[in-house]
Amino acid sequence: MTQNLTAWNTPPLEKRDWIAGLEKGLAVIEAFDDQHPRLTASQAGTRCGLTRTAARRYLLTLAHLGYVGTDGKLFWLTPRILRLGHAYLESARLPRLVQPFLQRIAGGTQEVAYLGVLDGGETVYIARSGAHRHMNTGYMLGSRVQAQVTAAGMAILASMGEAAADEWLAARTLGTYTPFTLSSKEALRGELARVRRQGWALSEQQMELNFRGISVPLLDRNNLVHGAISITMPINQETSEDAVKRVLPVLQEAARGLRNLL
Repeated sequence: MTQNLTAWNTPPLEKRDWIAGLEKGLAVIEAFDDQHPRLTASQAGTRCGLTRTAARRYLLTLAHLGYVGTDGKLFWLTPRILRLGHAYLESARLPRLVQPFLQRIAGGTQEVAYLGVLDGGETVYIARSGAHRHMNTGYMLGSRVQAQVTAAGMAILASMGEAAADEWLAARTLGTYTPFTLSSKEALRGELARVRRQGWALSEQQMELNFRGISVPLLDRNNLVHGAISITMPINQETSEDAVKRVLPVLQEAARGLRNLL
């Protein structure tokens, strides 16, 4: 496995190296989401397994540092929190390496191209490219989507090998998002086997109706997977076969060009 895939199989940490306070502080930050944009200390504590008093201390510390806003009762994240994600995008080698290839994919297909990696149960999009007219559609940088409903996620999971993919599946509860979502683990194993054999993934209407994704894994010279490049597009009047014929060769060419660079 590469470093991009370690969020779900991280090796054990020596007890002497563990900083519990850092873990709890990050858990408080992660308690906020689109369903919980504002939280009391009690609510935050419940969501991350802390007492109200402990959660309040972490929240007040984060507020003092500028990462959290408060009116005395409710707490919310501030734009300063984006510094954490921006630090990754600025320092990580993979997005900078892949970005020029995404530009070429977008130019060759007139579609938006993405770089996705696996983080636990989710595909995280860490680079994207496309014409300005597309920029209000598709995934934003940092978007997180359940891996099994994305072409990139399926390409990565298939490339991890059967045993690792089975281990990943065993730890997941699969959601259903459309009438077409593959929410059966048996069906997903079969689809992953097909993706593994052919070396690319096609995902249609798994997360949203009338959208499809096509993806190829990014493999290095040792066949370790570092992520996946993909295109997401409206289905419109184009058949699956025509879409694959149009964009897959461009994705495969980019993946081949990146192989010796990873």
